[in-house]
Amino acid sequence: MTKSVRGRLVPKVPHAPGTSRRAQYSASTRRALVDVAERLFTEHGYAATSLDAIVAGADVTKGALYHHYSGKQALFEAVFEKVESAGAQDIQAALQGHQDAYEKALAGLRAFLAVVRQPSYSRIVIQDGPSVLGHERFREQEERSTFAYVLDIVRAVLSAGDWRLDDAMEHTFARIFFGAMSSAGAHVSTSEDPDAEAERVELAIGFILSGLRALSERGAELPSASATS
Repeated sequence: MTKSVRGRLVPKVPHAPGTSRRAQYSASTRRALVDVAERLFTEHGYAATSLDAIVAGADVTKGALYHHYSGKQALFEAVFEKVESAGAQDIQAALQGHQDAYEKALAGLRAFLAVVRQPSYSRIVIQDGPSVLGHERFREQEERSTFAYVLDIVRAVLSAGDWRLDDAMEHTFARIFFGAMSSAGAHVSTSEDPDAEAERVELAIGFILSGLRALSERGAELPSASATS
């Protein structure tokens, strides 16, 4: 591979005060490995992607890879965090600037459905994530990011209905919606027609939200936890 091609794969970064050139080169090597691994994991999946293909694509040695990552799974984890964090940021951006709680909820839903249809998110996070990371760790990572936005939306909707619930009950509502969203997202991502399935999910959840809005406008009260005991 020519030096000019290598330069595009492992870009030079401007020298920052207090940062050695070795550290800058190390950072650019990590970026190149993660970027190439993301592309290959997306195209071929985790199991069918070899370390040889990754280091060849990044134009580095296996020794350089092992200097930064303990192996393929560790590199996958770095790619997973990059892709999952980017998706969470897209959802967060969609939630900004909405005064109406129900419009905010729909905006977050649409952003989520757009994220799960992205090829890298679909393959790396939804399809390969649970098996490579393990179900428990995958859920922990998911809850650290997207669950927070679901909780934010649920609190906004409940506040719009003037429903005052304690933190435990708010989390119960959020966990129910979070579970539904996770299941729907996986179904959309792996559907033969993701766009059509996303439209159906949006219609279904939009119908549920409209029901909550109608209850709110009628002044309906939510049952308290003590009433069920």
